[in-house]
Amino acid sequence: MEKYKTRAEVPEKYKWDLTEYFKDEADFQRQFVQAEKMVAELSKYKKCTKDADRLYEFLQKELATNALVMDLNIYAIVVADQELGIASSIERKNKANTLYAEFSKNTNFFAPELLKLSDIEYQGLFQKSEKLLEFKEALDVIYREKKYILSESDETIITELVTSMNYFADMSATMLHSEHNYGTVTVDGEEEKIATNNYRVFLKNKDVNIRRKTYQQLNQKLDEYGKSCASYLNGYVRMNQTLAKIHHYKNAWDKKLFSLNCNDEVFRSLVNTVEDNLSVLHKYYRLREKVLGISLHPYDLNLNLNRNSSEYTIDDAQSLVREALRPLGEDYLEKYEKIIDNHYIDYCQYKGKCNGGYNISGFSKNSLILMSFNGDLTSVSTMAHECGHHIHRQFLKEYNKMQYSMIDTLLSEVASLTNECLLSNYISKNAKTKEEKLAGCENMISTIVSNLFGAVREGRLEEEMYQAVENNNTLTQEYLDQLTLDSLRKYYGDVVEIDSYAKNSWMMRSHYYMDFYLYSYAISISVASSVASSILSGDKEMLSRYIEFLKVGRDKWPIDAFKVLGIDLEDKKVYEDAIRYFDSLLDEYERIYDEEV
Repeated sequence: MEKYKTRAEVPEKYKWDLTEYFKDEADFQRQFVQAEKMVAELSKYKKCTKDADRLYEFLQKELATNALVMDLNIYAIVVADQELGIASSIERKNKANTLYAEFSKNTNFFAPELLKLSDIEYQGLFQKSEKLLEFKEALDVIYREKKYILSESDETIITELVTSMNYFADMSATMLHSEHNYGTVTVDGEEEKIATNNYRVFLKNKDVNIRRKTYQQLNQKLDEYGKSCASYLNGYVRMNQTLAKIHHYKNAWDKKLFSLNCNDEVFRSLVNTVEDNLSVLHKYYRLREKVLGISLHPYDLNLNLNRNSSEYTIDDAQSLVREALRPLGEDYLEKYEKIIDNHYIDYCQYKGKCNGGYNISGFSKNSLILMSFNGDLTSVSTMAHECGHHIHRQFLKEYNKMQYSMIDTLLSEVASLTNECLLSNYISKNAKTKEEKLAGCENMISTIVSNLFGAVREGRLEEEMYQAVENNNTLTQEYLDQLTLDSLRKYYGDVVEIDSYAKNSWMMRSHYYMDFYLYSYAISISVASSVASSILSGDKEMLSRYIEFLKVGRDKWPIDAFKVLGIDLEDKKVYEDAIRYFDSLLDEYERIYDEEV
């Protein structure tokens, strides 16, 4: 696969096209000025909540302003992520972030004003203005927070403080992905720089010396900055915990549950079911030992089990994903083609680009996808994953009013992980060789290991971090190291040999800056594996239910959206089914592996 040293070397067809957002920098600056005027105008609508017509006018303008401000922020974020550390990009991003803070400040009056209304006054608004009903579900969400919203002046102060303080995630990302020099490693006679967006590629190398050296060099550098990483994470968690309590929640977890209108039993059922079945995960690690013929170390866990040496071009990946998604129907495929035709994906990796993959969405424009494509099956799977997010967003925009077109993360991962399930099945079923069959099976196994077992393990760590801060403790490097080691011993069992560097894995997890996001993956892979297996078995009712699920907007709570699929998240059955499916995949892999060629 072609390798690129800089963004300038990447062909235009493999870069995202940002002109749907802004035609050029001049257009960005022109619309930024317009957004500033729109933001300033919002403060004139104070005391609008007792006048139904003026309230409707405010809500329309607030929505339009929010959409533009988000577009400005998204543009600033993606341009900055193209090449981290560029001064002009940092300045643009800070400028857009400041504008969003100003937007929040100028709308802070609204919730406190709305919540001052009595129930009779509140319900009366919808009797006076029928057109206001299109915002009712959104207003109901605010009104139920009556006891948690502070005065306008207090909310404004909090917004300004958070804006001036909340750079913990950015500082961590810049340090890890841009500032550190992790050294070099020699591969096939060529010296290559180790970076956070390529080190997993080196950890897949068959040469144990390359894997070990990459792992050790990266972790030696992490060790040097562990105290700083802990300080950033401690600041973020303490800020979240403090903000929750200022708003009269018990803690940040209580706030999360309230925001989802969700019972804690959902997450306890998830965690308990997974941790009661860790023997199946240990079975997976023993299978790795058998297939690889080695004693497992952390630097061996990214190594592919099978000997499939297939390398995929970006065009190959586009074709594979297209064929894998055919069971979802023509409408779904048309939405997939829109992604390719309109250049919504930035594929290629090079030093200085933000690591990993994501889909970023605003209210009004189509999503953008960032990748670090390196030609392996994982890259193809990442593409299927992020396209699932993008297509879900297209359905939401098409079938919902703008104010209901954004959904919670608890729902958003189902579409992406369902696509991964379908891709793995397609590769496995259409393989021409034993190695390709194993590759397809392994891809699904790895997806479940990461998104179910891995996400629950790290979600539990996140809960422990918040509990420690709630108990007036500080998240130090030593505490986080020990917390990680204890967790790994439990999940690795006696199969993986834990070394002195394994403790550093918490430093690389950006999801700890995303407010309990990890549990969403675990719930979603459980649901996705159920949905995908049903659709692939020819269950037309599930296919119909799934397409309807993709259309469900924010006017319904996540729990109610899952009921469209016929799934109750408090019932441990959905998690047990996912683990049984995982166990069957292990058996299937071993069966194929043991077959005579």
